[in-house]
Amino acid sequence: ARSRTVGELLAPTSPFDKKCGRENWTVAFAPDGSYFAWSQGHRIVKLVPWSQCLNNFLLHGTKNVANSISTRLPRQNSDSGQKNKPCEHIIDCGDIVWSLAFGSSVPEKQSRCVNIEWHRFKFGQDQLLLATGLNNGRIKIWDVYTGKLLLNLMDHTEVVRDLTFAPDGSLILVSASRDKTLRVWDLKDDGNMMKVLRGHQNWVYGCAFSPDSSILCSVGASKAVFLWDMDKYSMIRKLEGHHNDVVACEFSPDGALLATASYDTRVYVWDPHIGVILREFGHLFPPPTPIFAGGANDRWVRSVSFSHDGLHIASLADDKMLRFWRIDEEYPVQVAPLNNGLCCTFSTDGSVLAAGQDGSVYFWATPRQVSSLQHLCRMAIRRVMPTNQVKNLPIPLKVLEFLCYQI
Repeated sequence: ARSRTVGELLAPTSPFDKKCGRENWTVAFAPDGSYFAWSQGHRIVKLVPWSQCLNNFLLHGTKNVANSISTRLPRQNSDSGQKNKPCEHIIDCGDIVWSLAFGSSVPEKQSRCVNIEWHRFKFGQDQLLLATGLNNGRIKIWDVYTGKLLLNLMDHTEVVRDLTFAPDGSLILVSASRDKTLRVWDLKDDGNMMKVLRGHQNWVYGCAFSPDSSILCSVGASKAVFLWDMDKYSMIRKLEGHHNDVVACEFSPDGALLATASYDTRVYVWDPHIGVILREFGHLFPPPTPIFAGGANDRWVRSVSFSHDGLHIASLADDKMLRFWRIDEEYPVQVAPLNNGLCCTFSTDGSVLAAGQDGSVYFWATPRQVSSLQHLCRMAIRRVMPTNQVKNLPIPLKVLEFLCYQI
């Protein structure tokens, strides 16, 4: 089945605009669904209120030029007048933007640095930040509501390829870089760098937190997939199975599954708690053998994203196709054409998938279905119980296999 186009945001072009440098390496939705951000190329990041985008798509059809959005919508539960009207911002980051991540604050989550008595910033309940990872190794932190620069983090020595905030509202930020390291930053401690995670022998392409913020996955060149304990900042295990560079990763909403995308033309779905591959989604048939896994670069998988229903995965490959998969089916349930796609992510409510290409963004309606009560119960259980604990439950084998996503 073909997926239905919802809309598009087109980057403005000029007669002298060079195509090179307009790559859209990253798109992101705010955790509360209020904003959408993407890199337009040439140092520019565009921030737009998401509900406003959807309204424009409904009013004017699918086509939409990014500069045409001018309406402002009221925002509730805000303290200052400036935050009452979320408005779009065009941010010049000073260098090519490779990665974006939204972070929202929960005041009860204290800084991990207990000796700090003075801070430049007091992050309240209504705080929303945008982190941008740049070509020169810097990470710039922006206030989403005002578009102002708050922090400039400067410890990486190479491209910051990916960023991820801990989902628990602690404003712990992890950055993945081509300098072969991951760095952990505490933004509630004025951006203090807390830890350097070393283990990758080559470029680090991506990183992702588990939903409970306890585990970090990092992926990179040379088939590397690492899992880290974020309480102890130690490596839990290395996952073996890919045959080429691994470029993207994401946990399922209940934390029971981990999806990884690789240049070996495959997406693997793992049980991260025991390090076992549960599913393989191939983008080339027959799949290349390990010896030839680096040769089929017209099928390299660039990005993978987990839907919020826990049942669907989206993948983006160099064969000019966007695919939607169900975790319990072998073949895609929907496809859509996209040339030069580099990144994709589901909206906060899971109803739309955004994919970036050449500075512009395209949106598709996602496969929707009512989740079974069985699956909802499975997700509720797996949010609080890792695989090893589930396997110790005194329950029938079939139920056990279902809870472990093995059937």
